[in-house]
Amino acid sequence: MNIRSLTRGDGVVIGAAVLLFIASFLDLYSIEGASDSVDIPSLWASGPVLLSVVLAGLIAAALIVVARGLPQAPKVAGLDLAPFGVAFAVFAAWSALGNVFDPAGGVDNFGGSGDGPDAGIGLILALVATLVMAAAAVATPLVPALKGALVPAARPAAPQQPYGAQPPGGYGYPGAQQASFGGQPGQPGQPYGGQPQQGQPAAAPAPDFSPFWFAVPVPRPLFPEDGSPTPIAELAPGTWYLAVEQRGQALVAQTQDGRRGVLQDTSGIQRG
Repeated sequence: MNIRSLTRGDGVVIGAAVLLFIASFLDLYSIEGASDSVDIPSLWASGPVLLSVVLAGLIAAALIVVARGLPQAPKVAGLDLAPFGVAFAVFAAWSALGNVFDPAGGVDNFGGSGDGPDAGIGLILALVATLVMAAAAVATPLVPALKGALVPAARPAAPQQPYGAQPPGGYGYPGAQQASFGGQPGQPGQPYGGQPQQGQPAAAPAPDFSPFWFAVPVPRPLFPEDGSPTPIAELAPGTWYLAVEQRGQALVAQTQDGRRGVLQDTSGIQRG
């Protein structure tokens, strides 16, 4: 799993899941006038609360984080894991709200028994955690501040040249003027001992391009250089990649494992 592909919204989801897990060990009920010796159960002692709030919320966080962190997340019934995670988060928040309103589950209305116990601190914190989780899960794709990388990538000291490339402006670099054997600098293409002939056009240098590091703002596919439509990799936010060539508006990028491909959408990239 690539932690650098997680967003700030995913960080909020993870924090809410930790709060929910802590709340699950706290009191389920709050009984007015009860002595300290009364053993009040935790959220784990209630089947409905455990299944519909605690486990549903923890499963939601796991699905959202896994869907974001894996390069190719598994699918369920042809759907990505992320929508399932959002649905579980909303369901957990809805269930927590219902349990806070009626923590006794209707038992207090049986046989005219009167008022039942109130919601305990554990149930209240579980409601807060699931509401935050659901809000973050829904808002992350919509709010730019939440779509930013959770762990910023360290800026590289200097761009590394791909294997076989020459330093910018040096011998063999496309933008440099090179003299042939026996010629003079600034007179490309001259034969050995020859002089430029009048009216002979000079060879045009290739466009200057210096390899550079870059990062993408959102996950973007990397396509094969032969033009095939099937991506060979997905570039993740928070990770630096090396641009080794420019083709119009597209870039030929190299991943950390040495794979090369074409990044067709270069809008909003951050240069290192």
